[in-house]
Amino acid sequence: MEPLDPNSVGAPSSSAWWSEPVYKPKRTSIPLGSALALAVVAGVVGSAVGGFSTNGTLLGHRVNLVSVSNTVERAPDSVAGIAQRVLPSVVSIATQTSTGGATGSGFVIESSGYILTNNHVVEGSIGTDPIVVTLNSGKTFNAQVVGTDAAYDLAVLKISATNLPALQFGDSDKIQVGDPVIAVGSPLGLSGTVTSGIISAKNRAVSAGGSSGESSFINALQTDAAINPGNSGGPLVDQTGAVIGVNSAIASLGSSFGGQSGSIGLGFAIPINQARKTANQLIKTGKATYPIIGISLDMNYAGSGAKITDGPTGIHASGPAAVAGLQPGDIITKFDGKSISGPDELIVAVRARSVGDKVVLTFLRNGTSHQVTVTLAAAK
Repeated sequence: MEPLDPNSVGAPSSSAWWSEPVYKPKRTSIPLGSALALAVVAGVVGSAVGGFSTNGTLLGHRVNLVSVSNTVERAPDSVAGIAQRVLPSVVSIATQTSTGGATGSGFVIESSGYILTNNHVVEGSIGTDPIVVTLNSGKTFNAQVVGTDAAYDLAVLKISATNLPALQFGDSDKIQVGDPVIAVGSPLGLSGTVTSGIISAKNRAVSAGGSSGESSFINALQTDAAINPGNSGGPLVDQTGAVIGVNSAIASLGSSFGGQSGSIGLGFAIPINQARKTANQLIKTGKATYPIIGISLDMNYAGSGAKITDGPTGIHASGPAAVAGLQPGDIITKFDGKSISGPDELIVAVRARSVGDKVVLTFLRNGTSHQVTVTLAAAK
């Protein structure tokens, strides 16, 4: 899965696809009599068109025209109505990296200048160069990084501004498959772009690697709203305009644009319930934590389930798994009743919960199924 890292557009190496072929027309001659006849016909047609344009009738005949209003009324819950309310809170983010300029998106979460975005939007920025935030109004600010969290691919920025319009948080747990959603951001640097779609699926186990080499594991919302590089960090809102996700990653079929292809209708967003929790931690302390079981997983295990690494490193001393009696080589097959097909799914399922939550793990040991209750601890 690819994070929506920014890209730059290079000049085309050949004529654009919309270019028309160049040709030279052949000179032709028209007899004088024919030319006069054509002039008369042109004069008649011109007279008829002139009569229509000035009298509001067709070829001189009276017609009944349907009256129209000069004002288009848009319902508050229409895409246009929602976009009008959301756009003032969405920002474009520009950073300078070792490979050149990069852009992403973000949105205001507190009127005092706090902005939520993706970690991978800002993690590659060079410390000596400012992170530039551009509001929808066009006004720009230099931003400071309040805190970042690679585990959830989230970051909070702060700009020196007040009375900013902050977006309202929705409830990502209540969103359902098929619900309409709108993605807002700056794909390919095109700020203020709005696309619409639906929630295609929930609880997708998505892992995305950042430039630092640390992977993010997301219990993602899947949407078919068009999301492209540069949409990273922008909001995914529901039909009321409330944020239910932070756009973060896309599925790709290949490489067709600066190392990433465009939207194929498979975009993924971090659920806002998780993002809100992490953002609060970053604002309060500058860092965030996440829950763990206290095990190391064999990422090369090809069978069904998540296998605890064989050997002494598989179980962390005094961790939740050790307290519950799990052992190296155990294969975890269910997490609170949900089947686990691989290690990524287990990691995502754990990180979707909170520190202190009690969960039931089903696991296989020597071919026999067992269950234990584990209390999730905070990662150090």
